[in-house]
Amino acid sequence: MTRSITAVPGNTQRLDGGAMFGNAPRPMWERWIAPDAQHRIPLACRCLLVRDAGRTILFETGIGAFFAPALRERYGVVEDRHVLLDELAALGVAPDAIDVVVLSHLHFDHAGGALSAWRDGAAPELVFARARWVVGAAAWARALAPHARDRASFIPELPGLLEATGRLERVEGDISAVLGAGFRFHHSEGHTPGLLLAEVAMPDGPVVFAADLIPGKAWVHVPITMGYDRFPERLIDEKAALLADLLARGGRLFFTHDPLVAMGTVARDAKGRFHTVDDRAAVRDLER
Repeated sequence: MTRSITAVPGNTQRLDGGAMFGNAPRPMWERWIAPDAQHRIPLACRCLLVRDAGRTILFETGIGAFFAPALRERYGVVEDRHVLLDELAALGVAPDAIDVVVLSHLHFDHAGGALSAWRDGAAPELVFARARWVVGAAAWARALAPHARDRASFIPELPGLLEATGRLERVEGDISAVLGAGFRFHHSEGHTPGLLLAEVAMPDGPVVFAADLIPGKAWVHVPITMGYDRFPERLIDEKAALLADLLARGGRLFFTHDPLVAMGTVARDAKGRFHTVDDRAAVRDLER
């Protein structure tokens, strides 16, 4: 059986650097990612395409283009077209060819690309019409009853659209019945309750979709958290445990938000600090 992984760009954002590096001072974080005149940093919304045993599986959908123009401007979405669909088309993958979509959680910058691009007066629709959907049970519950602090991070229409497909799996444990062998989940609560971190088995070490536990290379440094994280101290503990596990197994991190690095191998320096090596700006048809 051959399994291949490919990084697929989605729409990009520019968000406040201070929010993205919540507990780090600007003189530190601006060395990692330079801000613009409005103090915003560039961010990817990168997705992972896995071809496995005749199936085509998409891990996350990015932010997409579902926002009306005013909200697109507010949240720093750069493009007004649905970039993910264009990039999939360039790979020869039509929306109806996607068999499974896995969502780490239901914040709009990770799940918004599941929806059609904004059209004045038109209701949003799911763009992957044949797909089965996989999401964590706790993340699903959070989307249905968000806290006041993160209510604006969710798309009110999305849960109903997913439920109506009749093809929704809410994952309770580490294994998805839909995905089956070769895939497992790590669970995280620090950024948002119920975050799923998908691990894809590959011959030269596992690949973990790091989602918002570790949104990019700069956040591999264990003390760094975002202002958006609900429980930063818990997130730091979860991050340290995951990194130690992947280091022992020769694992790699797949970054959704890093503007330059798609994937890197976990390493540790002489002072015990985690970082990544063998960084890849792009990943295309990496095979098992």
